[in-house]
Amino acid sequence: MQIGFDAKRAFTNTSGLGNYSRFVIAGLLRLFPENYYYLFTPKLLDTFKHFHGLAAHAHLRQPQGINQVFTGLWRSFGLSSHLLKDGIKLFHGLSNELPYGISRDIKTVVTIHDLIFIRYPKLYKPIDRLIYLQKFKYACQRADKIIAISEQTKVDLVHYFKIKPEKIAVVYQDCDPLFHRKVPTADLTNIKQKYSLPDKYILCVGTHEPRKNQMQLLKAWHQAGLAASLPVVFVGRQTSYTQELKQYIQRHQLAGQVLFLPYIPTAELPAIYQLASLFVYTSVFEGFGIPVLEALNSGVPVITSKGSCFAEAGGAAALYVAPDNIAELAQALQKVTADAALRRQIIDTGFTHAQQFRSEKTITQIHQIYQELLRS
Repeated sequence: MQIGFDAKRAFTNTSGLGNYSRFVIAGLLRLFPENYYYLFTPKLLDTFKHFHGLAAHAHLRQPQGINQVFTGLWRSFGLSSHLLKDGIKLFHGLSNELPYGISRDIKTVVTIHDLIFIRYPKLYKPIDRLIYLQKFKYACQRADKIIAISEQTKVDLVHYFKIKPEKIAVVYQDCDPLFHRKVPTADLTNIKQKYSLPDKYILCVGTHEPRKNQMQLLKAWHQAGLAASLPVVFVGRQTSYTQELKQYIQRHQLAGQVLFLPYIPTAELPAIYQLASLFVYTSVFEGFGIPVLEALNSGVPVITSKGSCFAEAGGAAALYVAPDNIAELAQALQKVTADAALRRQIIDTGFTHAQQFRSEKTITQIHQIYQELLRS
């Protein structure tokens, strides 16, 4: 079977869409090596250029000639002819999009991660909302099958786009397999020294933005009286919102107790999770919430948000708080840090819950969707 992918995010994106794309492609390469996989991308970042392990059954496709100048047009409009030349039987848009003009002889799948730009329009520029709306709607209409990464996303697709539920399959993703393994003690020590990490800390991972709600964590942590004993470590891309966080820290004289880390290579991130005492992820809304799963696999107790998809990611393992309730989060922070038995229970339950997301299950579900489409 010849399968094509919109692999732009796999080769260029450091966060959610990139992680998902790499997860799917790498899983299929490993579990179903009998297929031929064609990875279409306008460019490569050195960080991810070999994520697929240079597998013999993976074929990289990039724009040539004049298309190297107009890579965006190549990705949206120029791929259709390339798919036919490569004999592609099925094309999977891994990040909310499908190229225009794909032949009806080629079966199509699109993964939709979330519709946050519709739910929270004020978080996006008007022009971006218009572009996303057009691309998402087209992809959902053209696709023979839609994969939603959570039940929450499926509900939103039915509600906002009026997609028939039977056209949508919910298939979860796992975090990187690196999080499944215990990091050797020597490596933990090296990472701790490299990033000057405190002995104990609360970890929060994610791009700095109002939707991710890092300010709520700072306020609740301060209110809980934990600043002196349990520092906060933020990992994620900094934005203008970071300055708001730093202003709060400066105003309350907390500078020595909050650490902002730069981009962390994936290979080093599991150690930072495993060194943490607690993981907090009180985002307002997500498509799924992979950092929650990363923490559960790392043996770290999790506090996350009520609502959205977070209960799908955390199951019965995590503690849940209203993302807009500082007092409730402060109380949860105090509770988890003071109760060793509760911490142990959360960790054990979390590890069990995380097993259902392993690629042997989820990637097999995706491959089964491919087979069913090709037989139809």
